[in-house]
Amino acid sequence: MMMQGSEEVTVPVYTAVDRERRPAVLRGVSLGPCLDKWSMDYLREKGGDREMDFLHKNFLYRTLPFDVFVQRAAESKHSNFFISEEESYYLRSLGDDPRREPADLRKQFPGLAEDFSIPDFFEPEQFFSCVFRISSCGLQLWTHYDVRERKGRKRWMKMRRQKRETLGSKMGIDCVMDNLLAQVTGKKRVVLYSPRDAQHLYLSGDKSEVLDIDSPDLERYPEFVKARRYECVLEPGDVLFIPALWFHNTLALQFGVGVNVFWRHLKAESYDKKDPYGNKDPVAAARAMQVLERALQALEELPPDYRDFYARRMVLRIQNSAYCPEPDVAVQRCSPTENCH
Repeated sequence: MMMQGSEEVTVPVYTAVDRERRPAVLRGVSLGPCLDKWSMDYLREKGGDREMDFLHKNFLYRTLPFDVFVQRAAESKHSNFFISEEESYYLRSLGDDPRREPADLRKQFPGLAEDFSIPDFFEPEQFFSCVFRISSCGLQLWTHYDVRERKGRKRWMKMRRQKRETLGSKMGIDCVMDNLLAQVTGKKRVVLYSPRDAQHLYLSGDKSEVLDIDSPDLERYPEFVKARRYECVLEPGDVLFIPALWFHNTLALQFGVGVNVFWRHLKAESYDKKDPYGNKDPVAAARAMQVLERALQALEELPPDYRDFYARRMVLRIQNSAYCPEPDVAVQRCSPTENCH
């Protein structure tokens, strides 16, 4: 859906990760036999009845056997449910010790990992995590980028009372690392926004306050229309390259299963060693944000007119010293058979 007045760009289709570090749909990537095998019945059989603990943003805590979860996630209406017969389900796998270990499909779901081939787009030592995801049809994740808020951010399964066509979402980023989203079954719409448009997204922490990105309240969020929207629909077998820091919002058009693969594209020392989710700010960025907080506290000691003056000087200093020049390269649009760089 095109929002009036906004600029919409179709995410280009490549056969390799774009060197310009822009989102790209990759086709022809070998993902293994999962594309043929991962039916609902097969997932239930392989996952078995192991107990699964889930968190969701409405703060309900529930435990389900994996095979029951898969069945409910695939249903449009439930005879057994927690809050509503139309509730939606979402699974984001965690490490065996969620506070210390990143998720890894090979450890949490070894039977399924045999069917999935991790795309060969990075060196083995750069690998960080391999996250298994299941979404009910109509489930929409807020616009976000993948970093953790200062007080911590919990992974969750969400079940919403609203009907699927009215599900709201915020947008954010998930990780300060590059990642590939492999769509194994079902279709998923993904909308992305560049980090350069952060000032138009009304951020609260790592998430956008704009709930409905298709029909936003422009009286409340007038700047949102200035953000350039990159959009694609992933089919089974498609792989989406999501560069670090890019905001993204996903909508499951069908019951779907996917796998995210994250890797460290910066030097190893750039990352927090105690971060099992890969969603903390880089070490240098975290230090810079702490300095900024102290600077803002110092400005509070000044009268309003002085505070305003020195705050503007600080902004200009940051713009002149840290901003990158705007790129003038147009987005390429390529057919599935073209190798674009």
